[in-house]
Amino acid sequence: MEKQSIAIVGLGDVGSAFLAELLEQSNNGVEIIAVVEHAETPGRELAKARGIRNVSIDQLVAMGDSLDILFDLTHESAVRKDLREKLRISGNRHTIVATENIARMILTLISSGVDLPNKNTGAGY
Repeated sequence: MEKQSIAIVGLGDVGSAFLAELLEQSNNGVEIIAVVEHAETPGRELAKARGIRNVSIDQLVAMGDSLDILFDLTHESAVRKDLREKLRISGNRHTIVATENIARMILTLISSGVDLPNKNTGAGY
């Protein structure tokens, strides 16, 4: 099975819960290669404990085609705009930017009753 390399931007309540659940899965088809989080959060500490790099958005974009899926769980329209613009400028047409709704769907499929905290601000892509 081909591995999907993923990154999570935003490890607040939602991102931390999503990261923890993904790490609990024994699916060898997913590899979390990086996170982006500036604040001290449980998710940031978990990522550090698991050896997952905490990088800047610019470093994340520089990963290019080695990054398959980028989960934006920040709820910040400025971050969303910045991510999309930097990916466009870099010429990256490979990386998929996934939203909280997609993260919720994935959790529904892989977990037994775990749900993400509801922080939806209604600002989609």
